[in-house]
Amino acid sequence: MPITSAPPEAAVLPRRNRKAERGEARAGVLFALPWIIGMTLFVAIPLVVTFYIAQTKFQIIGAPKWVGMQNYEALWSDPAFWKSAQNTLIFGAISVPVKLIIALGLALLLNRATALSGFYRTIFYLPFLMPAVAGSVVFMLLLTPNAGPVNIALEAMGLNPPDWLLDPNAALWTLILLSLWPLGVETLVFLGGLQNIPKDVSEAADLDSPKRWHKLVWITLPLITPMVLFNLVIGIIYSFQVFTQAIVIGGTTGTPAEATLMYMVVLYRAAFRYFNMGLAAAMATVLFVVVLILTLLIFKTARSWVHYEGGEI
Repeated sequence: MPITSAPPEAAVLPRRNRKAERGEARAGVLFALPWIIGMTLFVAIPLVVTFYIAQTKFQIIGAPKWVGMQNYEALWSDPAFWKSAQNTLIFGAISVPVKLIIALGLALLLNRATALSGFYRTIFYLPFLMPAVAGSVVFMLLLTPNAGPVNIALEAMGLNPPDWLLDPNAALWTLILLSLWPLGVETLVFLGGLQNIPKDVSEAADLDSPKRWHKLVWITLPLITPMVLFNLVIGIIYSFQVFTQAIVIGGTTGTPAEATLMYMVVLYRAAFRYFNMGLAAAMATVLFVVVLILTLLIFKTARSWVHYEGGEI
């Protein structure tokens, strides 16, 4: 039986496919190149440099001097480090879930179609646009003893308001209350999830059970769990980085009695007051590791409670 050779097109076609694939790969790299450059210059390199400085004695003037784990040992024996870590953990453990609950409630209200829906969304988003310093100052004026509108209103109702900013037992709660004010982003994220719920699913839930509580628990919440995950992760990350409100209210000493002394304030104080960049870098490294572990744990547990249209993650 004679041996027949393959037509020339059969050999040329794979080469053309490989050439097209290489061209698509190059185009993909070129499109991603700005992000790759930015990620390398502003995230990867600073991260590596921070890990290095954390193991050196560096006071801006002069070259870093290698000291190994001395900065971490200094943190371990620093009362301010532990106090700020405790305040930050309490702040995050209370503010994040409360903020999510309030934002979800506002989103449920805004999801109702009314003539003023757009106006209300703008109103709830405006506090997020206000600079943090200005918002903190306004908040302090509202809570001024004997002169602030909040205290005057509480006294008119026969209540005895606490000294919000000078009482060590109330100052941290005041800072938590201040963090609950700008809810625009979380509310809009939840609102986007609510508006993406298919109408046929919502109508079927109304026919199956007229109780709104059942619909919220068994239909609405499972369908917006991706938004809950997003707001939860972002909220935890930002709660560990609270700085502006804390330093405006309590300064670098956490007045009163270190009740408002947050982790980032101590880091700032080490870097720009005492010029101990090595200690500040060690604190930044600890913060990075803690936030990374918490984020990984959340994503690990999210497999059991976050649901997408295509199935669970």
